[in-house]
Amino acid sequence: MSSSANKATIQRLFEEVYNQGDLRVADEIVAVKYISHNPAPGEAPGREGFKAFVAYLRRAFADLHIAIEDQIEEGDKVVTRFTIGGRQEGEFAGIPPTGKLISVAAIDIHRIIDGQIQEGWLNWDGLGLVQQLGGEA
Repeated sequence: MSSSANKATIQRLFEEVYNQGDLRVADEIVAVKYISHNPAPGEAPGREGFKAFVAYLRRAFADLHIAIEDQIEEGDKVVTRFTIGGRQEGEFAGIPPTGKLISVAAIDIHRIIDGQIQEGWLNWDGLGLVQQLGGEA
């Protein structure tokens, strides 16, 4: 992968925030007024809403791991194709813990200005995730 600053910021987001659960890093790299163009149900706006969503995911999937497959940068945007994996050990979307392993494909576009993530557009297989957990589609 390229070592561009914007790509490195997104790599930190996935590795340090999602994989390691270090929400303090989000305070450095996610803008206070961050806009998620595809928020999860109940996800509050801004950096604090983003951090709460990450914490929720990590409670549901304590061993959450995001593996970056590809990254493309154009101007102030970074596109990342990645795989989300983990074992469900907590409630997720109303589904009680199942102990099942999940693997979900996703693509995210982030707009970054001055080292801070301003906006995100997420496309992920949420239906596939629910089906993997045994939930109804």
